[in-house]
Formats: sequence, C-alpha cells, structure tokens
Amino acid sequence: MCGIAGFSGAGSEQDLRRMIGTISYRGPDYQGTSMIGDTGLAHARLKIIDLSPEANQPFFSDDKSAAIVFNGEIYNYLELK
Repeated sequence: MCGIAGFSGAGSEQDLRRMIGTISYRGPDYQGTSMIGDTGLAHARLKIIDLSPEANQPFFSDDKSAAIVFNGEIYNYLELK
C-alpha cells in the first residue's frame, strides 16, 4: 500500500516527519525522510516483495545530490535485476 509525502519551499524536517506519521498506517514497516535544500521527501513502506533494508526509500543518487520516492511496484523487476 505504501505512501509518499513531500514539499518544496517552506517546511522543516519536523513537518516532514509529521506528514509521514499521519499516513504511517499505509506503510508500517519503515518511514524514511530526506531533506535536500528546501525540498522534503518522505516514504511510508509496506514490505511485500523485497524485504531487505536496501529497498527503503528515499533512494539517493551516488553523490547524494538527488533523491526520489515513488509509490508502486516495478512489475518486471526480475528482468531488470
């Protein structure tokens, strides 16, 4: 089921944690947050297929300058893997 939240502009880490806490029932297995500049991203995770912590979001680029959260399943993940 998972859930995502975020903002760009005015906001704080505390606001982000409150936002994802409000929908934590959608993803009770993990809640992750990230602030990059004035942009906040959050993800509430429900573990179904990949149970490893490496699948926790937000995902980051190698240099940590970009992050992404998404809600959904990659159906051809075995082919991509």
